[in-house]
Amino acid sequence: MNDAQLLRYSRHILLDEFGDLGQQRLIESHALVIGAGGLGCSAALFLAASGVGHITLVDHDKVDLTNLQRQIAHSTERIGQAKVTSAQQAMLALNPDIRITALQQKADPALLDQLLPTTQVVLDCSDNFQTRHMLNKASVKHRVPLVSGAVIRLDGQLTTYDPRQAHSPCYACVFPPDQAPEEISCATMGVLAPLVGVIGSLQAAEALKLLSDLGSSLVGRLQMLDGRSLAWTEMRLRRQADCPVCGTDKRS
Repeated sequence: MNDAQLLRYSRHILLDEFGDLGQQRLIESHALVIGAGGLGCSAALFLAASGVGHITLVDHDKVDLTNLQRQIAHSTERIGQAKVTSAQQAMLALNPDIRITALQQKADPALLDQLLPTTQVVLDCSDNFQTRHMLNKASVKHRVPLVSGAVIRLDGQLTTYDPRQAHSPCYACVFPPDQAPEEISCATMGVLAPLVGVIGSLQAAEALKLLSDLGSSLVGRLQMLDGRSLAWTEMRLRRQADCPVCGTDKRS
């Protein structure tokens, strides 16, 4: 690290559990963020500010007026602009020393097969069941940890799936693909704006911990936030031997 980086990241370096080695690991890391909406904006901004050296951001959508209530990387002046481009501008304004790859497209298996071999962590900031399962399959296939967040109305969820760990469940263990819930969205159900910031920021925290080898992850634990009371509850998760994605006969 040069003198400017030592100053920029000094509050990380001061942490005994983190130090200059942890920060150097971030600088040398590549994180993939799928979705530049409410969760993705908060997560990506903190990854950028924290010094993750390469961040790839994937989203096909454009900034809309209705996004601005909660998607804090965007602005009124950037309505109509690609979300990934808008978020890239906000991230570079925070930290011009990092590299950002902005891809205005929908994530698909081919793209994930291209990106994951060089990625150390994936953040699922998407908003639909199909994309979540596609990301999960790619995560298991390439053995890359997946930090999953979700928010709707007044409820939030957060966990980490890490296929490098034999005991870790995957998304399909918890939410079987043949039991798809009714798709709901912020456009029809609403969402309390700060909750996406809370969950997105915690996704960034989980990713930073994984990248820097700090503490323990949320593997095997699903954190659920009730925005009405601001109370957290935790559910223990187990890998399912008959899981169609990571079950015993699927793992190498």
